[in-house]
Parts: sequence; C-alpha cells; structure tokens
Amino acid sequence: MIRIALIADVHGNLPALEAVAADISARGVSRVVNLGDHVSGPLWPRESADFLMRQPWVGIAGNHDRQVAFDDPSTHGPSDRYAFEHLSAEHLAWLAALSANVTLDDANMLLCHGIPGDDREYLLETPEHGHLRIARSTEISARLGQAAARVIACGHSHQPRLVHLPDGTTIVNPGSVGLPAYADDGAHPHVSETGSPLARYALVDVMGSDVRVTFAAVEYDHGEASRQAAANGRPDWALALRTGYATSE
Repeated sequence: MIRIALIADVHGNLPALEAVAADISARGVSRVVNLGDHVSGPLWPRESADFLMRQPWVGIAGNHDRQVAFDDPSTHGPSDRYAFEHLSAEHLAWLAALSANVTLDDANMLLCHGIPGDDREYLLETPEHGHLRIARSTEISARLGQAAARVIACGHSHQPRLVHLPDGTTIVNPGSVGLPAYADDGAHPHVSETGSPLARYALVDVMGSDVRVTFAAVEYDHGEASRQAAANGRPDWALALRTGYATSE
C-alpha cells in the first residue's frame, strides 16, 4: 500500500502548516505532496517558505506561486505583493523552479493545482450565482482534456472534495491548509467557504486498483493567524481565518 498525504493552498499560514505536518507525521505516510499556492497572503510567507524548503516533499506550483515568482511586481494583488516583499531571492528561485504538473508513476497519480493546462481554473467546481457549485462530470472531463491517471490530485478552490468519474478516475482536492474561505472578484465573482477555521488535508491510500481517501481537519491557533492578517491590514483574511466564511452576513 502507498499512503500519500495531500496538502494544498498553505498561503503562508505557518501555524496551520506546522499543525498539519505534525498530524501527518503520526499517520504513517509514504510521502507528502504539496499542490501549490505556498506563500501568497498577509501572514508568514518567508517563514512558511523556509519550512517548506526543508521538507522532502513533492511540490508543484500554484497560480499564486507563479505570479509571485514571475509577474511584474507592479501588477501584484495585495496577497502576492505582501509575499513578494517578504521573500528572499532564494525563496523566489525555489518558487520559480516548481513544476506546474507532476506524475507519481508508482501511484498512477497526476498532480495539478487547477486544471492540468491552467492553474487559474477550477477542476471540480464551477462559479455560479456568486458561489462554487460542484462541476458536472462532463465539465470535469472536458477540463482534463487528454490528461489521464488513476488518481488526480488538485487544489485551488480550497474545497475538500472527492469525485469519481464514470471512467474510474478518482479526483481529490484536499482543501486548504491555510485559508478556509475567500472572495474572488474576477470575471465571475464568487466566494469559496468551508464554514470552519480548521486546517485541511487528505490521505490517499493506493492498494493496486483500490483507492481510498480520508479527509482530515486539524485544530490550530487560527486566532493567531486571524490577528496576523488584521495587523497586516487584511480584515477580509482575518474574518476568513477566524470563521471559515468570506462574509459576515
């Protein structure tokens, strides 16, 4: 049996990351996979990068990692800007070297952040009426294109989710380690909310053709993270970290 711990969307939340790492260490995992968006946000980007760079984990880049590493800093949004301003050249080089997609051959598992061809797009959700609804299997298959694996692991939406496609593919989003809710004001404005401040990750057990998925929600001092966000001028993050909701209504 291969047991893989999936984490995603740390977003610089060091206390949540440390709590999840400690929980994983007691689970007898074969390896840990980090699905991207490591540092962007008004929390502890430098310290989180230091922690992650010390780990023997498989990591890929998320959209925010790519933006922090490669985009003109004058175009950064507030979360990417805060991270960029607090990272060293070594941290930025580490982000820049991360691959967009990775395949774990022994587990027949494809790792991506959003969809295999675009780290900004959701794989398992579709924005609709200001929220995220679960995508239809036909939508998911279209987004995958020619990408194929027994198990596909993704992040980006911060929603813990397990989907089985008609062709037998298992798709897992472990949820977010570091940010349980957010508001997206892009082309299709919406919120992503879990309703809980807990840190999330998932375990995937691969036993031949059998795949079993277990979701975990870990307590940590989310009040500390909320206060850090507030102190850095981000009341939106402070609310999300404290409550798991993107709005107070």
